[in-house]
Amino acid sequence: MKDIHEVLRRKQAKFAQLSKQIEALQQAAEKLREVAPLLAENEDEESSVLAEVEDRGNSMAAGVGSASSGAPAAKPAARAPRWP
Repeated sequence: MKDIHEVLRRKQAKFAQLSKQIEALQQAAEKLREVAPLLAENEDEESSVLAEVEDRGNSMAAGVGSASSGAPAAKPAARAPRWP
């Protein structure tokens, strides 16, 4: 049979370690609650900027496509040999 004092000491050490981890997680959760609204605002701003960039990219691609539509299609470049 194991020594009861040794078992108790190990359980107390494990409990102390878990208590520290719980406290650290609670502090991190508090910080995240403070920062979450700021992150949500940034996401809204970034999504509107990305939409503008995509719109500009699509309009530029359409302009390039219409400008080159009269020219004959270029031959694809020669392929480099594949390594085994």
